Amino acid sequence: MSADPGSAVNRRPLRSCGATAALSVALLLSSCTGGVRGAAGSGGVGDPLFPSLGNGGYQVRHYGLDLDYDIKKRHLDATADLTAEATADLRSFQLDLQGLRVTEVQVDGEKAEFSRKGHKLTVRPAEVLRKGAEFRTRVDYDGTPQELKDPDKSTEGWVKTRDGAFVSGEPAGSMTWFPGNNHPRDKATYDFTLTVPKGYTAVANGELRSERTARGRTTFRWHSGRPMASYLATATIGRFEVHTSRTPEGLPLYVAVDPAEAKASKEALEKLPEIVKWQSKLFGPYPFPSAGAIVDDTPKRIEWIALESQTKPVYAGAPDTATVVHEMAHQWFGDSVTPKTWADAWLNESFATYAEWLWEEREGGKTPQEQFDALYDDTTDPKRWAFPPGKPGQAKNVTGTPVYERGAMLLQELRNAVGDKTFFTILREWPTKYRYRNADAQDFIDFCQDRTDVDLEPLFKKWLYEKGKPELTD
Repeated sequence: MSADPGSAVNRRPLRSCGATAALSVALLLSSCTGGVRGAAGSGGVGDPLFPSLGNGGYQVRHYGLDLDYDIKKRHLDATADLTAEATADLRSFQLDLQGLRVTEVQVDGEKAEFSRKGHKLTVRPAEVLRKGAEFRTRVDYDGTPQELKDPDKSTEGWVKTRDGAFVSGEPAGSMTWFPGNNHPRDKATYDFTLTVPKGYTAVANGELRSERTARGRTTFRWHSGRPMASYLATATIGRFEVHTSRTPEGLPLYVAVDPAEAKASKEALEKLPEIVKWQSKLFGPYPFPSAGAIVDDTPKRIEWIALESQTKPVYAGAPDTATVVHEMAHQWFGDSVTPKTWADAWLNESFATYAEWLWEEREGGKTPQEQFDALYDDTTDPKRWAFPPGKPGQAKNVTGTPVYERGAMLLQELRNAVGDKTFFTILREWPTKYRYRNADAQDFIDFCQDRTDVDLEPLFKKWLYEKGKPELTD
């Protein structure tokens, strides 16, 4: 993800992929159970930074989202169909949905009772859902979607623009426009049916299956067939210039650009095929059936630069090439391999930042070691050492400077410890082993240790978990 520019030591601005995630007080409180006694699915999955995000008792397998958006009235009429598997006997379960009006809920075709508290929608099926059973939930809802405003004043969710909506979801914004199990560990496939006035384009993840116009409205059907965390979903709407093409290797590209950003975006976006090819050599085969970008002309209140929405990163304005490199690296690190909890966001950002360093070296600029040295010697930005990336401590730190810079510096120290051959093997084999899955810091540490005789425990302890500026060793 890419955010407000941070400190610089003769380098480009720090990028942060989405809103820094402190969210509202409600998201920082312990999860509630919705008041249902007995076999009730919990509200929250025990995330160390966002304890009330996500829900227990089930795993979503597929989302079918049907959204009809009136741009002029800013009104959404929608239906969400969720196919899920019960992981316990459930008398009730919860979904995350912020705002909007729920008009009806059905479970397996029968009306279900429901109630609302905060961003939790508690559903009580007519019959107990048995462990291991697949069940289908339909939620009909409408209203005016609202963005989430974080305590640090950053913005995410369904952000209204002059010609539609800029839709991003890290860490919790997806619940502003559809009900779901809003936590990275619950990944699912998606189908989107997006209806907007004629002349507007609605862009979602995956591949465009059809586009039909009738009675002054156009419906876009998108299919995303690889597992995706909810924070990576988008349904961005606007008057876009759309360009479709294929890379020389045959990968379909779909690029939607607001005309106001087209000229400034041209150079970076033209390098997309080259970037994908280069990263595929470094990180293994590109993990999805298509790629692309969405560049919008957003309100100035969007403080961050970009978010790695799966298959199509969303850019709040024209990106430079380094930002495209960063967000496309996330397709491997964050999108395909997703952290088990938000405490391991460094697994996303360290690799994406390191990819920028490798690209700059490729283009004749600083080497990764020179990037490391410049950051280590810099004394102008104490935030770099404010907390260890593996222990962010507070929700507001999930996209803080150490997650990016100190995380990337850890990778350079790992490279120095194990040597180039082993390091670049790790870069390729890690996203291959955990493709479409979730992983945490211990998974990565064990993975690296299995590939070297060097004892890596002191390195990870120092750079990932210890407070303050790590001391360098010979």
